[in-house]
Amino acid sequence: MGSTGTAVSDTIAHRGRNSFELYRAGNSNLEIRLTVALVLAGRRWRSALDEALRPLNQSAARMEALAAIINSPPMSAQVDIAKRLRIEGPTLTRMLDALEADGLVQRLPDPADRRTKQLKVTAKGEDALKEMFDIADEMRIKLFEGYTDEQLAMLNELSWGIVNKLDEGLVPCL
Repeated sequence: MGSTGTAVSDTIAHRGRNSFELYRAGNSNLEIRLTVALVLAGRRWRSALDEALRPLNQSAARMEALAAIINSPPMSAQVDIAKRLRIEGPTLTRMLDALEADGLVQRLPDPADRRTKQLKVTAKGEDALKEMFDIADEMRIKLFEGYTDEQLAMLNELSWGIVNKLDEGLVPCL
């Protein structure tokens, strides 16, 4: 059936812990194809979005950071934003340095803890984020054109289920 489909019995027969021999022989299974598709879709989306945002001197990473800050409780701490984005603190620090230099975010002292900085998107940052969302919205409409609400709801549920499992941590079965 090609690279996107396979017989159910064939798939079940190959759903073991070690798929290397299967893959090495030029075969695959549902889990391998789905994992590859998720990785490629994420990379391709981010690359396309970066390309579309480049004329604004913005990027998908900057959009994600601004969106996480604006969509968090008011005056959220930097460490909370890093957790929300699932990135390390130093990575967010570098991003915030650039966003702050561009006047898109403010780091404000936390009155309860001098070591902590609270983050706020500036009015200029909100304007920039709106422009980024306008571009992403157009791309998203084209991406999901032709899919039913039911298909999108199912994909959304499955995708967040995968994200949640990854967040919980996967322990290799040896």
